[in-house]
Amino acid sequence: MILHICPKGDWAAVPEGGVYTAASLESDGFIHCSDPGTAHIPANAVFAGRTDLLLLEIDPALVGAPVVWEDGDPPHPAAIQFPHVYGPIPRNAVVAVHEFPVQGDGSFRIPESVSRR
Repeated sequence: MILHICPKGDWAAVPEGGVYTAASLESDGFIHCSDPGTAHIPANAVFAGRTDLLLLEIDPALVGAPVVWEDGDPPHPAAIQFPHVYGPIPRNAVVAVHEFPVQGDGSFRIPESVSRR
């Protein structure tokens, strides 16, 4: 499973049977994703303090677009790679949606409900 951090309003706008597209698909050519062990890194770097976020749990086998593991931007000092989805994500590829609450200090921790597969 891979994860994508998504504003609640963006996910609510995806109709049944529709596809999700993040702004990064147009600007970067792909949708930024993470795995359960790394999702806190972009969350804390990009979204610190946000209170309107969800974690989309995505089955890469259902995406229907290339999923490529690549360096982050900027590259992580530990050479951690992140999955990038090179196309829209069908709503049915999202197998779970998790609340992603901000902690008291503005940081994020991956919820226990997230699959560790």
